[in-house]
Formats: sequence, C-alpha cells, structure tokens
Amino acid sequence: MDRFNITYRGWEPKQQKQREAICTLGNGYIATRGAAEESGNNGVNYPGTYLAGGYNRAKTNISGETIENEDFVNFPNWLCLSFRGEGGEWLDLSKFKILYYKQTLKMKIGVLERDFRVEDDQGRRSHILSRRMVSMRDKNLACLTWTFTPENWGGKVEFLSALDGNVTNDNVVRYRDLESHHLNPCATNQIDEDSISLLVRTKQSRITMAQAASTRIYLREKQLKPVIETRQKEGYVAQVLQLDVKEGQRYTLEKTVAVFTSRDRAISEPLLEAEKTIKRTGRFREILLRHTEAYERLWHRADMEIVEDDRNQRLLRLHIFHILQTVSYNIIGYDVGVPSRGLHGEAYRGHIFWDELYIFPYLNLRFPEITRSLLMYRYYRIDEARFAAIKAGKKGAMYPWQSGSNGREESQVIHLNPNSGRWIPDNTYLQRHINSAIAYNIWSYFLATDDQQFLSFFGAEMFLSIASFWGSMVIYNHEKGHYEIHGVVGPDEYHTSYPGSDKPGLKNNAYTNVMAAWVMQKAIEILGLIEKSRKREILKELAIGDEEIALWADISRKMYVPFINSHIIAQFEGYEKLEEFPWGKYRKKYKDIHRLDRVLENEGDSPNNYKASKQADVLMLFYLFSRNQVYEIFKKLGHEFTEEMIVKNIEYYRSRTSHGSTLSRVVFSWIHLKYDKKKSWDNFKKVLVSDFEDIQGGTTPEGIHLGAMAGSLDLVQRGFLGIEVGETALWINPYILEKLKKITLKVEYRRHWISISIDDKKLKVSFEEGWKNKVKIGVIDQIYEFKQGEIREFSLEKESY
Repeated sequence: MDRFNITYRGWEPKQQKQREAICTLGNGYIATRGAAEESGNNGVNYPGTYLAGGYNRAKTNISGETIENEDFVNFPNWLCLSFRGEGGEWLDLSKFKILYYKQTLKMKIGVLERDFRVEDDQGRRSHILSRRMVSMRDKNLACLTWTFTPENWGGKVEFLSALDGNVTNDNVVRYRDLESHHLNPCATNQIDEDSISLLVRTKQSRITMAQAASTRIYLREKQLKPVIETRQKEGYVAQVLQLDVKEGQRYTLEKTVAVFTSRDRAISEPLLEAEKTIKRTGRFREILLRHTEAYERLWHRADMEIVEDDRNQRLLRLHIFHILQTVSYNIIGYDVGVPSRGLHGEAYRGHIFWDELYIFPYLNLRFPEITRSLLMYRYYRIDEARFAAIKAGKKGAMYPWQSGSNGREESQVIHLNPNSGRWIPDNTYLQRHINSAIAYNIWSYFLATDDQQFLSFFGAEMFLSIASFWGSMVIYNHEKGHYEIHGVVGPDEYHTSYPGSDKPGLKNNAYTNVMAAWVMQKAIEILGLIEKSRKREILKELAIGDEEIALWADISRKMYVPFINSHIIAQFEGYEKLEEFPWGKYRKKYKDIHRLDRVLENEGDSPNNYKASKQADVLMLFYLFSRNQVYEIFKKLGHEFTEEMIVKNIEYYRSRTSHGSTLSRVVFSWIHLKYDKKKSWDNFKKVLVSDFEDIQGGTTPEGIHLGAMAGSLDLVQRGFLGIEVGETALWINPYILEKLKKITLKVEYRRHWISISIDDKKLKVSFEEGWKNKVKIGVIDQIYEFKQGEIREFSLEKESY
C-alpha cells in the first residue's frame, strides 16, 4: 500500500499551497484542493473548489483598456471545520503548538488523511485524525470526518461547521490585478437541526451551485445530541455544535456535503436536489465503501506497475491518480474538456489547450469512453470554430488556442510578466497547430477503438472542416512551387514575430506545415473509409467539392518545409538568421532560466532575437510519429529523411531549448529513447518530479500540469514498452531502459483487453478478454493471432535493452 501513498511529515507553511495541489481530491465533476479545513484563504492556505466546466467572464480596466477574461471559478468552500475548547481560540496551526503532524494522500482509495496533535494556549492537548473524500461513486457527495480526542482535558468544546460562499479567485498572484469576484450569494438555509444549505450563482455565466451539509457527532456508534446554533449571513452559513467531552475519549464528527449545479442532468433545481440528497445520505463508512469500490474498478484498468524504486512508482501512480481526479467516468456525457492544469487550481484560468495530445494516448488504451466524450467537447464548439474561420477570412473550422465555455478564443490579449511587473502583448493565440492536434486526436482515437460510428459522423465532420481550414490558410509560392503558411506561432511560443517587426506571426513554422500536410493526407483517407452515402452527405453539408479535395492532395505533396543546410529542419523560415543565445552567461547570471521569455523581457530584450526555444517544436514530429511514419510523410513532401537526420535534429535543438514547459521533458525523453538512453531516463525522471518537486519554482501551487503527468504514463506504455496502435494490429516493440527491471500494465485495443509485462528480458502477452475471440498483436516484427485467454512469452534480445 505504501507504493500508493504520498506522505508529508511536519507542518510546513511555505510548502502548503504546493501540497494542496498535489493532495487535491476530485471525481471529474468537482475537485477540492488539499487545504486545511480549519483555515480559509490566509496566505498559507487556499481551499479552492472547482467545477468541471465552471467558467465565468469578468471585465477589468487595465491601462485605460477594458479586458475581458473567462476564469475558472473558485466555488464555495465546503471544507470549513474547526474546534475550540471553552474560553480558547479556534484551531489555527499558526497559533497552536504543533506536537505532531502527518498528511497522507491515499491514492488507492482516494482519501486524504491528516493526523495531528496540537496544544492550545491553555495547555490543552488534542489529537485529530481527519479523513476526507470527494466520492468517485456518488459524484455529488463529498465527506469529511474527524476522530477527535481531548488527550489531557475535558469539558465544553465547540465545533464549527460551515459553507463559505464569500470566496474569490486568488490562487494566482499575477492575476490579482484582474476582477476576481465571480459569485453572487443567493440564499442560506437551515434545513433541519443538523443540516444547512447555501446557494450561489456566477455573475455572468449564471451557473447556480447549491451545497447542503449535515454535521453529526458520534461516540462509538451512538449519535450524540450537541447544542446546535445556526449562524447565517450573506453568502455564509455555519453551525456551532457545543458538547461536553471527557478526557481520553474518541469522538467522531462526520460532515457530509451534497453539491449540485445548474449544469447537472436529471435534476429539478440544484438547491432542491442538494437538500433532498443530504437527508438521504448515510454514514461516512457507507459512502466510503461505494467510493473505494469505484476506485478499485478504476485502478484495475489504470494501473502501471514498474520495478525501479518505490518513489518513482508512487510518482507514476500520482500522475494516474490526478488524471482520474480530472477526467473520470463521471464526465461522460457532460460538456467538458480537459483543463491543462486539471481541476487543481486557477492557472491558465482552467482553459483547454492542446494537452489532449499528451493525455488521450493514455485514455485511449484504457478509458476510450472518456476520450470520446472529451472529443465531443470539440464537436459541440465547431460552429464557433467556423465563425472564427470566417472572421479571419478562412474556410472550415479554426479552433482556438485557448478554449473555455463556448469555444471562443480565450487567449490573453496581454499578460503580466511577474519579473518586470509590466503588461505585455500576448500573440500566442496564433498557434493554429491546435487544429492539427485535434485532428490527430480524432485519428488516434479511431485507431485505438475502431469506432466507425464516431469517425463517420462527428470525427469526419471535424477532421474535414480542419482540412478545409488548412486549405484556405495556404499561400502558393509560384517561384518555389510550394504551398506556404504565414502568420502563425509554433509550439515553441517564445517566437511570436521576427526581430524588430511589429507584425505578429512567423512564416512556415515547420511543425505547423508538416502537420497541416498530414491532415490533408488523412482527410482524403477518411473519405475513403466512411460509407459512400455518408461521404456524399458530409461533402454536401460542408460544401467541399472535387476541386477542394484535389487541392488537399496537391498540398499534401507540395507543402514547404524550411531546412538549414539540407539536414536540419528549420523551426521556421528565417530561424537560421537569429543570434545564438549565450546560455552559459544567463545560467550563471540567473538561477532559473526556464522562463527565458520573462527574463529577457525584464531586461528589455526578447527571445524573438535568438535561437532559443521554450519547448520542443520541430522535434514534436518525432514524438507524434514513428520513424517510418516520419520517413513516409517527408517522402510524400519530396524529402528523403534518414535516421541520421533525426539524430542531428535532436542534437541541434536539444542545446537550444530552455524547457520552459513541463511538456518539453516528455518529448525529449521520448526522442532520446533510441539514441541516448541516459538522457531519456534523466528527462523521464524530471517529468516524474516536475509537480511533486515544483521544478518550475511556484507553478504547481496554481494547478498541476496534467499533460506532463499523462506524458509520463505514455512514455512507459508507448515509449519504454514500444506499444504502437497500428491500423491492422497492436504492436509491441520494447525499448526498455536498464533502470526498469519490470513493467506490467494492461491496455484495451479495439474492445480487447491485453495484459503486457516485461520481466527478466522476457515479454509476456496475454489476451484476457474481449468482444471477439481473436485479436492480432505484433511483437517486434511479426504479427501473431491471439485467442481469448491465450498467453505467450517472447525472449527479448539484449539489444532491446
């Protein structure tokens, strides 16, 4: 069990907000940070509660301009629970003497446990064992229980249990100049003797949330009858429970909270549902049983076992755990996407970027139903993407770089550099490659599931609309005889314009161009896969004719890719003219240059002037596609691409990357796997600890990095194990590192569950169960047909390690 636990010993105020993010509990529907329940937002503690899809827009005046942002709303704090002895102060870890403190995140069962002993100013010692959960089975329920023991005293004690709606968005320091009040209080109520409720509504989006809480105290199995006083004020309701306690006796306090919102299905009205539900709930242990059973089912599918050391195993499971916190079965059918920072904080305002590209490979092979639901988030917003394309003078669908409630572009117009304190223009919205990422995700989901219905209807409509957009983005260069794409920003993000230019965007970002060409190739392939009647329908509906399809075919062969000295792919046209960056000088001058853009802006300079990247850009091509796929893509574009060229490109950009994004380490671990196993392992370890150790210096308290977490899992399955989803078979071609003595996991390939393990240079493959009795699995370079229940072992050559 210890390999499923994250334990913190001692109360460390400076680390509290990071620990809160790591110890967040959620069920896909809602999530609550691992804050101390006895404290509100006090600079050390930040008890944020977030709702999937819970956005609100607000306007702020900055430097004479009115800026509108859509924020991920911090909803009412349901945790509030404290105590005080007669004549004493309410529990406050900054004022009480802390005799012992331990906090444990129990990932196997989704429970956060705080075990601590305190002494107040009158010398009274108390022991509290706190346990909480956000139910994975009953998505509208959250629970908190205290086992309270007065160790050296007896007498009157008061417990305070509250619902606090007077909260603001205050998690991200650089947003504090922006409007942060998103909730209007609507109602408070005492339901019955030990139950209360609170109703709030977001100011602009008018999302209504109701919370109802019951608080009960037990001695052994007997429910006690404390004297209860209910206190109400606007946006806040509390109950004070007064009780006489005896020294050494253990009292159990259970707080159960029902949460409903106007976004819920099959309800009448949120407050009515919350108050009804709280009357029907049982004891903590009953809710916990259903909750742990739900986790048992999830871990059966989700787990990855590695044998290297316990710490790395725990961190790998931490990453699995937080994916389950953010996108569980509870989101299926709900109109929600995948926030890049999970449901764990307010960074990036809960917006949806391209992190699905890193998250879906893990979900596709375990929870394809969840992937399908998340892809529908994009489908529901296709009309907004079409409007954006029309507004830009283009065709098809142009999806936004940052998406929120309705799919409009949510990227910042300006953003604050915390180093300089200046607001500067933000042109990262020009990352049009998000469109290709969505298309790639659609195709990857189809390969893993063979979901022909989805591809024929929703998938094909999105994919073809994206192809139509790219077809309208290209410019034909008659002199070169190639198609080009201008005015874009690549994944790197540091380069948003040419040196000295006031015009945003770059010409021919190689990654963008190649991905657009790939989209064209696959769009034509998809038209050949779907039913002829559906093909006629969709082409007519999207107004795509033979001439446009012929254009796609031409673009897929003639897209321009810039090169430096014939063997290095230029990140964008003109990249080779930029200055080399003095990495040594800046690493010596600054302790941390991950965010080189902020460092340079503070000095009055810009990364636009240098060959310096925030994260993998060109190299993303070697992450998304196998070597053979890369060769084939470039061959169609008229370029011979060799393995030697891959190595040269990796080395060229490795020395010019600051890793200002946690995603960068994922890509570099992947691409180094065959060529430099030590560098691959070093980058993998960086990914594992990126949030746990907050390697970017203060970003984790604002929310975990879900893409990097999922990327670490994908490194194990598709990288180290070499699992590749093919069109005719599931392939396994291990590149296991010496550090990993054993890997065990299971995947779902086209409704067939396959167990895979490597141990002592042997590969063991088992076809456990499925909808059909046979499945094709390729191992190394040969395809085998497995029957249901069949187990085969393969000896791995030394060279594979």
